[in-house]
Amino acid sequence: MAISFQNALGIHDSALRIRAQRAEVIAENLANADTPNYKARDLDFQAMLQTAHQHQNRGLDMNVSDSKHVSGGATLFSDDELLYRNPLAPSVDGNTVEAHVEHAKYMENSLAFQSSFTFLNGKFKGLMSAIRGE
Repeated sequence: MAISFQNALGIHDSALRIRAQRAEVIAENLANADTPNYKARDLDFQAMLQTAHQHQNRGLDMNVSDSKHVSGGATLFSDDELLYRNPLAPSVDGNTVEAHVEHAKYMENSLAFQSSFTFLNGKFKGLMSAIRGE
């Protein structure tokens, strides 16, 4: 009997991809903290996870060129899906990046990423135990 990784891992693989993408967006904000007129961006994690879950349930898969390839694919977002962050104290030069807010969001995202990773690691250990018959 084949193991269905989609069923075994749940939404955590999608959550890891989205969290990694969110980290990139927040890091870009921090990198542009001194760029005039730069607008801080973020993505709605819950909405993107819901979309990824709906696509997973509908069976939308990546096109593969060989039957041995693993189907899947990244949960990529478009520029339209990025939201603008409202600053608490707008800057004179039009930049909306607030370093303390971005650092807090980055750490929050990092902790959530680590939690999902730890959960997936436990799932894989459980699957390995089942395969070995332990």
